[in-house]
Amino acid sequence: MPTLIHDRQLEQRLRAERAASGADRFDEVWDGVYYMAPMPNHLHQLLVGRWTRVLDEIVTDAHLGVVLPGVNVSDRTEQWESNYRVPDIAVFLHSTAAVNCDTHWRGGPDFAIEVTSPDDRTREKLAFYAQVGTRELLIIDRAPWRLEVHRLEAGHLQLHSTALPGDGRSIQSGVLGFTASLGIDEPRPRLRVEHPLSGRSWLI
Repeated sequence: MPTLIHDRQLEQRLRAERAASGADRFDEVWDGVYYMAPMPNHLHQLLVGRWTRVLDEIVTDAHLGVVLPGVNVSDRTEQWESNYRVPDIAVFLHSTAAVNCDTHWRGGPDFAIEVTSPDDRTREKLAFYAQVGTRELLIIDRAPWRLEVHRLEAGHLQLHSTALPGDGRSIQSGVLGFTASLGIDEPRPRLRVEHPLSGRSWLI
């Protein structure tokens, strides 16, 4: 359940303990409010790892940009720690309008992935991602399984395509040129990713 801490000493101690253990890797600050995120479960990490490998082959191997599994994204250069989000994966192309500030990126990625977890606030991040100029966002839901691609249009991330397990539909990335669909498999749906430009495909 959400917990609001007004004790500054306790807050500082908790944040220091999380930083020392590495548990703060996915924590975020939303307009000055600190959000402590639980460590992702096994499947979450597996999906991020495999998607990172696929995107590395599509983007990095083709010298198109960088693929980052977890990165600070803010709307400012200075005092960025007061407002940032951490997508599960972010892709910044060489032509990106975002700026690499080393500790964080000012401006949104060209393509990002968020894997949802119980009680997370993925969809509440859409306004922020749109504000910083994120061009495209893939949301991977797991309860129930669903893929959603949102594209930046007129200053908002608009739902562009969806896919459910076995529905025969694919989501399409206009930025990276791949398609992805969900099969009917056990113990979980497998994701099939196809990249027509290279003729390659992957199962995730």
